[in-house]
Amino acid sequence: MPSVSWRGGEVDVAVIGAGAAGVGAARRLQLLRPDLSIVLLEASDRVGGRARTVHPFGANGAALDLGCGWLHGARGNPWTKITEEIGLTVDRTPAPWSDGGRQFERNDPDMKAAASAVADFFERVDAYDGAGDTDLSAMLPADEPWCERIYAVGAFMTGAELPKSSVIDLGRYDPGPGPDWRVREGYGTLVATYGLPVPTILGVEVNRIDHSGADRLVISTSKGELKARAVVVSVSTNVLAAERIAFWPPLPEKIEAASRLPLGLANKLFIQTSEPGMFPEDTHVMGSRQDRRTGAYQLRPFGAPVIEAYFAGDLALDLERQGREAAFDFSVEQLKRVFGGGIGAKLSPLVASAWASEPFVGGSYSYAVPGASDLRGVLAAPHNDRLFFAGEACSRARYSTAHGAYESGALAAEAVARAL
Repeated sequence: MPSVSWRGGEVDVAVIGAGAAGVGAARRLQLLRPDLSIVLLEASDRVGGRARTVHPFGANGAALDLGCGWLHGARGNPWTKITEEIGLTVDRTPAPWSDGGRQFERNDPDMKAAASAVADFFERVDAYDGAGDTDLSAMLPADEPWCERIYAVGAFMTGAELPKSSVIDLGRYDPGPGPDWRVREGYGTLVATYGLPVPTILGVEVNRIDHSGADRLVISTSKGELKARAVVVSVSTNVLAAERIAFWPPLPEKIEAASRLPLGLANKLFIQTSEPGMFPEDTHVMGSRQDRRTGAYQLRPFGAPVIEAYFAGDLALDLERQGREAAFDFSVEQLKRVFGGGIGAKLSPLVASAWASEPFVGGSYSYAVPGASDLRGVLAAPHNDRLFFAGEACSRARYSTAHGAYESGALAAEAVARAL
């Protein structure tokens, strides 16, 4: 029952946004309260949100994730169990950046020094107990020789540059126990498949929620009005902050929280290689040793004839604005450092994400500006037991992850089940 046609009328619960949080909320609610009528409303033309899998080599070829790709904290990650329950495959190959993983320059003394400096930086963040919040750049010693590498890794973590991000918020980040694993068929495939039992309407944009009435909320959409006893809002903070959905009466504390928990940016470019044998399988390499404006490159994920380039922060935004060819040219120049000048002829751009310009998302994952970490709880709090909020930004410790999104959706579903 993946997609149903618009009928308007009334439902018990409307869930807005068919990403990991919305799908998680709807599925949990179906389990807890099979007596309730539920509809999932999605503005785009697909289910999955920031989880999106593409198959450029055909249906039987490699599944490439343009959004989230790793089951972080995999042993406790609810998506790990769901993957196996619905018949997809958990791939337990160690992540290339992890201790058991394959890093191209792992034994290089400079790379060991850089890794040590990055680890020290994160230890300082975790140990921070200052009187107030500050930004991440304050955790850098003035004479840090690996400052640029730490800037690069900080951007990969938060999607933003160090001076924009809260130390307290990053110190709270905890994806949970266990390694990082993958879904062989793709994380986007996982979320979309899990959403199949939920009645879903695609291509319907919600623009107003009137919660002034005593018994029903009135949802105004691009296809007409819908009434519901409860609504779960699971759209991105950038969509909320831009007030793409108007609330009546207004909810200024939600808009304020969303605007101070903005989406950072991380984009991927998949590069095809005509000579896969030139590159080791499932191996990680950084494009630059000494420049914060660098890509991270995963060589031949799952053995596919591709290189996955990963960009974050200001570099990601600049390359997105310039277009796919610019990102490709940048990547080739960086890869020449490692593999030599003749490499360009063996590579061609395949497919890229552009999350900042995705109309119903506007970025990749949330970070907190200094002083805003506690606003995650403000964003997550239900309003009058009829209006509920979910999404990765609502998670205190697992923000920026698909399982943080799922868990926030499940919590919202439990609150709805109690309220109705």
